[in-house]
Amino acid sequence: METPIDAVLIGGGIMSATLGTLLQELEPGWNIKVLERLDTLSQESSGPWNNAGTGHSALCELNYTPLDADGTIDISKAVVVNEQFQISRQLWSFLVESGRIPDPSAFINPIPHMSFVWGADNVVYLRKRYEALSSHPLFAGMHYSEDPQVIGQWAPHLVEGRDLSVPIAATFTDAGSDVDFGRLTELLTDSLVERGAALELGSEVRKVRKNADGLWEITGRRVGTGEQFSYTARFVFVGAGGFALRLLQGAKIPEIRGFGGFPVSGEFLRTTKPEIVSRHQAKVYGKAAVGAPPMSVPHLDTRFVDGKQALMFGPYAGWSPRFLKFGSFFDLFASIRLHNLWPMLKAGLTNIGLTIYLIQQLIARPKTKFMDLLDFYPEADPADWEKITAGQRVQVIRPDGVLQFGTEVITGADGTIAGLLGASPGASTAAPIMLQLLERCFADRWEAWQPALDQIIPSHGQHLADDPVKAQEVLVSTAAALRLASPAAPSQARSA
Repeated sequence: METPIDAVLIGGGIMSATLGTLLQELEPGWNIKVLERLDTLSQESSGPWNNAGTGHSALCELNYTPLDADGTIDISKAVVVNEQFQISRQLWSFLVESGRIPDPSAFINPIPHMSFVWGADNVVYLRKRYEALSSHPLFAGMHYSEDPQVIGQWAPHLVEGRDLSVPIAATFTDAGSDVDFGRLTELLTDSLVERGAALELGSEVRKVRKNADGLWEITGRRVGTGEQFSYTARFVFVGAGGFALRLLQGAKIPEIRGFGGFPVSGEFLRTTKPEIVSRHQAKVYGKAAVGAPPMSVPHLDTRFVDGKQALMFGPYAGWSPRFLKFGSFFDLFASIRLHNLWPMLKAGLTNIGLTIYLIQQLIARPKTKFMDLLDFYPEADPADWEKITAGQRVQVIRPDGVLQFGTEVITGADGTIAGLLGASPGASTAAPIMLQLLERCFADRWEAWQPALDQIIPSHGQHLADDPVKAQEVLVSTAAALRLASPAAPSQARSA
């Protein structure tokens, strides 16, 4: 009998790459295999033009700081998201310092993060948000202004040509980053292969089933030739994006019962004109439209891809029954089971506002959509911008019928299989998500792994929000390793 593979990772995106990297550090003797159905890595959600590339740390994303009924700002979600991103930054810093990633600028670059609003009520909200966050150790160095001159120094396009009779406000921090998760996936996977892991591209997994020996049989076909393949594994991770739901259903683990998925597609506008790009050096997030999902918060972003800069604006939500950008129109219907039919119907009935929003987005004319960009960049010219299609997102529908805008780790009871459902903030929190998965799936090894994990992620097991000294230490050290702006040296741009 052929020796089983220690870990098979299905999907060639950032999640598999991160999990494989952690496993290889913790168990260097393990046999690891990565299977990807396409002929190159990170062509789905991890690809650089399939997401905004924001290092999600809640520095600018307003949906993480809701206004409570009593008029106060709830920053709890923002703190959690920031702490999660610091874990990812620590992992990446370790990989840079240990030589697994030679040059951090190949995948991450410093870029200011801004929040920007207009209208009296929104200005009041943003001022309260700034007051709630600015004293927190994870948000040190944040600036606030309602002065158009100051905001124009931070991001000229936001102010030029604007009707200044309408009040505006912005926050600014230079502690933000732009991340090319596609390039990061390639770097991590290259390192995996160099250290003995196997990568098989063009290999579509069709079925994952447990055999009589308690091992997992992974079967599929080579996309180019139709040749069948079969592997036996002790552990399987299903990181196949939207297709993970179908594979976990096929594995017949009880934990997937009741779960469904709702696909949402998206589009961005992009420009690469140097005279436009050079004058907007920031990621600027605004407020979402009424009824819009969190993933549709509008933002105007500086991007670094393949050594070049561009600006992206969006996203514009759409809908397709596909679970993958390169998927089938039958994906949604093939995922419906008796056990998830009612949760999916309930989610639809309780999210009428989202349905209306998607319909409005689908029927909106290009000229109407471009008006959204003019809210951020009043002097934008349609001739300078092109439309690009973003990655496909499959939002989680829980067994209770709740539509969940986030990620969900599904693990089998015996810890030998796990998968990831859901979307944003996804890639930015790959490291903490995979740590959660490792703890759940390898409880018998978790304690023995602690010394290694403490080296890889110094704040592992701690809450940085509770320890300002440790928080500052982590922010400064990872900024140095990744060549990002340090909170110890905030921007000299003035606040007002």
